[in-house]
Amino acid sequence: MVGGRLFGDVASTLVTEAGGVYSGVCIDTGSGTGFCAEHAAIAAMVTAGEYRITKVVAVWRSDEGILHVLPPCGRCREFIRQIDPANLDTEVVLARDRSARLRELLPAHEWPAPLD
Repeated sequence: MVGGRLFGDVASTLVTEAGGVYSGVCIDTGSGTGFCAEHAAIAAMVTAGEYRITKVVAVWRSDEGILHVLPPCGRCREFIRQIDPANLDTEVVLARDRSARLRELLPAHEWPAPLD
């Protein structure tokens, strides 16, 4: 904790279609300009020239030392989708023995049909 703000309390790791592994941590700022751990991992991936994510997980450890898997927030879900449309098939780890495809966690993700 720095100045009452949490830095690095959530970590995320992703695996790419090419087999790359990228990690990142969250940065919580008072001004709202911080970012989630998934964003940091994706930035590292894009910096390396990759865009397709096959699997992603985020974790947080409580003050009692208990590890929790965290599903990506809505902003992260949409960010993953926008990096590459094929990322709708990304496996999102939700628990030790449970996962879902991003498309299942991001309903109504298709561009709307015209009204006329």
